[in-house]
Amino acid sequence: MDKIFMKGCEAMAEAAVRAGCRFFAGYPITPQNEIPEYFSRRLPEVNGIFVQGESEVAAINMVYGAASVGTRSMTSSSSPGIALKSEGISYCAAARIPIVYINVSRGGPGVGSIYPAQMDYFQATKASGNGGFQMRVYAPSSVQEAVDMVYEAFDIADKDRNPVLILADGVIGTMMEPVILPEMKSDEEIASIKEIKKNWACIGHKLDYANRSWIEPGHWKTADMQKTNEEAAELYSSWEKEAVAELYNIDDAEIILTAYGISGRIAKSAVDLLRKDGIMAGLIRPVTLNPFPYEAYNLINYSKVKKILSIEMSIPAQFIKDVEVAIKDRCPISSCLCSGGNIMSRDAIITATHKILEEA
Repeated sequence: MDKIFMKGCEAMAEAAVRAGCRFFAGYPITPQNEIPEYFSRRLPEVNGIFVQGESEVAAINMVYGAASVGTRSMTSSSSPGIALKSEGISYCAAARIPIVYINVSRGGPGVGSIYPAQMDYFQATKASGNGGFQMRVYAPSSVQEAVDMVYEAFDIADKDRNPVLILADGVIGTMMEPVILPEMKSDEEIASIKEIKKNWACIGHKLDYANRSWIEPGHWKTADMQKTNEEAAELYSSWEKEAVAELYNIDDAEIILTAYGISGRIAKSAVDLLRKDGIMAGLIRPVTLNPFPYEAYNLINYSKVKKILSIEMSIPAQFIKDVEVAIKDRCPISSCLCSGGNIMSRDAIITATHKILEEA
């Protein structure tokens, strides 16, 4: 297939349309505005529905309703907008409703800045909403990877009957790159996907508590709520074997860089430059943030590696907490950080690498 030069936000939206998404509700916020703008033009072309809600809260509840009847549905926002959607996302998780959403993250806390950042790691992986539910979380490092993740996310959401999050950032969302778009699902394929959901979708027939596709707040029976949470916990545990990480030049590495998303991409180019200077560097880049690829860090040769450098666009550091769990005190860990809209640079990573090697 031919490559097309596209902006990240628009490419992710097109991938969703090609995956069969036929309902989108959202609300403007920088730096993800091109996603709803693209959907507003594109969905009418495929007999889909676009709605700009009066708020982020309204938008996520519209998605909750559309997905409840079996329609592939999604929303998107940036950082504080995702926070406003958190209750609705929690409802979808409780009701076992498959949705896909994208966070093109920006600086924080609070309204923060409109510039790229990676300060939503805890929000994405540890506390996406009340009640302790979990989701699969994917972190692309290129526009192509973002396209592929969005396309696959709808199948994963349907399989799990659970929300799926694509945690992008302002760099991935606004940069332009050549991408190969996936094939468009036919109307027949989309109809077949919706037909399969009829056994649980909210389409007028009577459902029992175990299979119902909506939530009546406060009306759960205690036994039903515990059983539902036990089943959810079993689902979350099943994801562990599907954790994914990119491993780059780790076999002979004396120092391991680890980062996700755009920081992981920048770190990979830093590895190449460091090796040209004779420094044996390697990279572990988590592709799935939940489940976190803890096992990838067991592949490090700790008899050779002198230190781990954890890299992220967040101050204080967040991603490093999972790195620490993965390393299990087998090696010292340092961090290379920036935030507030400052984008991680190769020079900063290379400087930090030289510093910690001198200390080692």
